[in-house]
Amino acid sequence: MSIFLESELSPSERDETALFRVIPMPLERTVSYGAGTQSGPAAIIEASNELERLCQGIVPCSEGIFTEPDVDCSGPLPEIMERLAQRTEFAAQNGKIPVTLGGEHSLSYGAVMGVARALKKPVGIIQIDAHADLRIAYQGEKHSHASVMHLLGEEGIQLAQFGVRALCEQEVESRERNKVFFVDAEELVTDNIHAVDLPADFPEHVYISYDVDGLDPSQMPATGTAVPGGLSYYQSLQLVEHALKGRKCVGIDVVELAPNGEIAWDFTAAQIVYRLMAAALK
Repeated sequence: MSIFLESELSPSERDETALFRVIPMPLERTVSYGAGTQSGPAAIIEASNELERLCQGIVPCSEGIFTEPDVDCSGPLPEIMERLAQRTEFAAQNGKIPVTLGGEHSLSYGAVMGVARALKKPVGIIQIDAHADLRIAYQGEKHSHASVMHLLGEEGIQLAQFGVRALCEQEVESRERNKVFFVDAEELVTDNIHAVDLPADFPEHVYISYDVDGLDPSQMPATGTAVPGGLSYYQSLQLVEHALKGRKCVGIDVVELAPNGEIAWDFTAAQIVYRLMAAALK
């Protein structure tokens, strides 16, 4: 089994006492344009071996990174979501931070619901994404990557979206109904905004869902639906880091990498994962 950051971890840093539990989720079921997300987790893990231990002045892996086996992605989507939910619930119950590597964005439903079940407290999501993912269903599937945030909103999970630049009328209505906080890409990019304060009543416990298509295609073309006008690498991460101030990170996912043979993009995704770990510690 491949291990995240295996080249850098000591034996004690990779065992089950680790703070971070990496959960590979090679899910590719409802992608609607470019394919390849099932290869995302393996590509991220392979690229992670080229990372440096130091990140943002701290060493996240000193808190330990344990890599679990892949989640079984066969069978009906609700069953797949429950398999992942049980993994993230176990991690959160034991004071660990689950880090799910996708795979398509629909996996966030299982990942977040498992954390919420464990904590029994309000959970908010910080979402970096080109899309709102707030359709009621897409192509007849309510567990689609395009409807995952609608499902979570209906479960009472609060959402804060950054970088969206492609959405439909139904998603505008869902934003209003579920009181979604958002600052979209055009405002963020044209005004060069790197920090946005979340509403005062946004939950203390925060889950980070980072869709790599939130980045501009010039910085991340290896994704199924690359939309122009996206965030820059540093801008996206600084938005997350600022939003986390005064709050506690209880889970992370990085999704929608579709490897295209260019290792730079796999490495970019791996670096994002590690920097989000650093943000969780800060």
